Amino acid sequence: MIANSVNTNAGAMIALQNLNQTNSELQQTQGRINTGKKIGTAKDNGAIWAIAENQSAIANSLNAVRDSLQRGQSTIDVGLAAGDTVVDLLNKMKEKALAAADTSITTASRTTLAADFASLRDQITKAVSNAKFSGANIIDGSVTSMSFLSNDSGDPFTVSARNLSLAGLNISASATFASASEASGMISIVTTALSDATDKLASLGTNSAGLDAHLTFVGKLQDSLDAGVGNLVDADLAKESARLTALQTKQQLGTQALSIANQAPQSVLSLFG
Repeated sequence: MIANSVNTNAGAMIALQNLNQTNSELQQTQGRINTGKKIGTAKDNGAIWAIAENQSAIANSLNAVRDSLQRGQSTIDVGLAAGDTVVDLLNKMKEKALAAADTSITTASRTTLAADFASLRDQITKAVSNAKFSGANIIDGSVTSMSFLSNDSGDPFTVSARNLSLAGLNISASATFASASEASGMISIVTTALSDATDKLASLGTNSAGLDAHLTFVGKLQDSLDAGVGNLVDADLAKESARLTALQTKQQLGTQALSIANQAPQSVLSLFG
């Protein structure tokens, strides 16, 4: 290497290289602080970026799964609420039929009880037909099952429907009584329907609990995926802040070193003084 040259300043070149490296590292650190990510593009780390993007895609697709499961949850909840009403109406129907089976009451009283019985019967139909959520009804007998999304692959979570309509409970749409003996026969029909309704509601409730548990799981899975992606790409801002301070100091020193190196050729002038 030429020790004293006005054409080549090796010291200045080295100082400039070091300063450029420091500036590059400083720019990278500032970018991490601005975005909050240590890996923001494939250029930063292609393999890790690809993994993070794939996991983020799964986590985002689970939003659709949660929406579907929540829709199913609401559909079943509406059905269960209507089912409770049906059970209450059946209990009242049994009470009316039992009262009408008493041979000591008058025909007029029995007629009034029969009218009340028919009104309660019709209310069951109204309750069941109105048990809809977003157009879906799980207790009117229109479907045998309903399927909702269970994962990001589109696999179904299937819930069996339960028919709580009059037909589903084996009660005639015109069921009534006109005599004590007919009222006694209706007691047996309503009692059987009541048992059937409670069994169907219990089964529907079990399905609802399973759907609720799966919805909770999907929420936890989504949180875990988000946390995992964060571990892969998020920057440690405390660490980056300390590094920023160090690089800014290094940048100032590099600038001074380059200035000193640029002054070296001037010392040659002293040889010609």
